[in-house]
Amino acid sequence: MASVTGLDGVVAAETELSLVDGEKGLLIYRGYEAKELALHVSFEEAAYLLWNGQLPTAEQLFYFRSKWKELRAVPAGLTAILDVLPAECDMMSVLRTVISAAGAEHGKNSVWPPQQEDMIRYTVLLPTLIAYRHRRNAGLVSVEPHPELDHVANYLYMLTGEVPLPAHVKALTAYFILAMEHGMNASTFAGRVVLSTQSDVASALCASIGAMKGPLHGGAPSEVVHMLDDIGTKENAERWLREQLEAGQRLMGFGHRIYKTLDPRAEALRILMTELSMEDAWFELAVHVEETAVGLLHAYKPGRKLHTNVEFYAAAVLRAVSMPKTLFTSTFTASRMVGWTAHLLEQASCNRIFRPQSVYVGPGRTSLSESNQNEK
Repeated sequence: MASVTGLDGVVAAETELSLVDGEKGLLIYRGYEAKELALHVSFEEAAYLLWNGQLPTAEQLFYFRSKWKELRAVPAGLTAILDVLPAECDMMSVLRTVISAAGAEHGKNSVWPPQQEDMIRYTVLLPTLIAYRHRRNAGLVSVEPHPELDHVANYLYMLTGEVPLPAHVKALTAYFILAMEHGMNASTFAGRVVLSTQSDVASALCASIGAMKGPLHGGAPSEVVHMLDDIGTKENAERWLREQLEAGQRLMGFGHRIYKTLDPRAEALRILMTELSMEDAWFELAVHVEETAVGLLHAYKPGRKLHTNVEFYAAAVLRAVSMPKTLFTSTFTASRMVGWTAHLLEQASCNRIFRPQSVYVGPGRTSLSESNQNEK
C-alpha cells in the first residue's frame, strides 16, 4: 500500500461547509462567496450560516445575538485559572488550558451528539478569555462585556476599555469572517479526529488549538507588520521593496501554497481597506505597498504566481486596530472557532471514527534468540 506523507490530496470527509478552490481563487461558505459575506454581513450572521446552512432572518438574528450576549462573561472558576497561570505562559497555551477546564465543568452535563449551544458557548468565550488574560498581564483592570456591542466590537472594547472606531470594527469583522473557515486544514482535521471517538467538544477544541499553535499552521503575520513598519511611508515603498528583491529577500505576504491566483480573502480585505483608506492612514499605506509590490514582483520574477495572500492584509488590519503582536495567533483562533465547531457538528451528524493506516518501514522480522546470539 502506497503512503501519502502529510495526507496531501487525500479526501478524509465530505463537507457542506466550505469549498477552497486554489486554481480559481474561490472560498465559498455554504454556497456564498466568503469575500461577499465579509463585505456585507456581520460575524454573527456568517456564524449562523455555517452552523445552520442558511443566513438568519431578522428575528433569528435578534435571538441569536441575545444568546451570545448571555454567554459572554467569563465564569469565576475560569478567571481563577487565568489568574494563577504563569505570566510567561503564551496565550495559545493559556487558551488550551482554560478551554480544557471549561470542558471539565460543562462536560458534567454534556450529551452526544453535541448541540449548537455548546458551539456558541465556546465561540463567545474565547475572545473574553483573551481580553481578560491580556489585560491582567499588562497590569490593567479587566473590562466587563459591553451589552450593546456585537461580537467583534466587544472584543476590541474588552481589550482596550474604549468603544472602537466604526472603521476598525468593519475591518476586523471582515477579517474574522474570512478567517473563520478554510476547509480540512490541520487544526480542523485534528478536532474532527478527536470528536470522531465520541469525545467531548472541549477535547476536540483543545486538539484544534494545539494544532493552530504550531508555527507552520497558525504562524502570525507579524513579519508583514515588520515590513510595513520598516517602509513607514508611501514615498519609501518602492525603494525599500526594490532593495529587498535585489538582495534576494522574500516579500512577506505574497504567494500561497493553495491559491495560484489572488487569494479571495486578500481581495475582500483590499476592497474594504481601499474604502476605508481615507479614515485610517495605515490602510492607505498597506494598499499602496501592495500595489507597488505586485508590480515589482511581476518585473523581478516573471512567470511566478506571487499574488497577495491573506496574511498581508490581515497584518494591516491587526496593526490598524492596535492589536498586540502577541495576540495575532489567538485572535485568528477566536475567529476560526466558528469553522472548527461547525465541523464538529457536521462530524457528529454522520460520525465514523478516523482510523488511517501506516506503512511499516522498520527492520525485518528478527527472533529474540538471534538477537541474543548476535550480542554474544
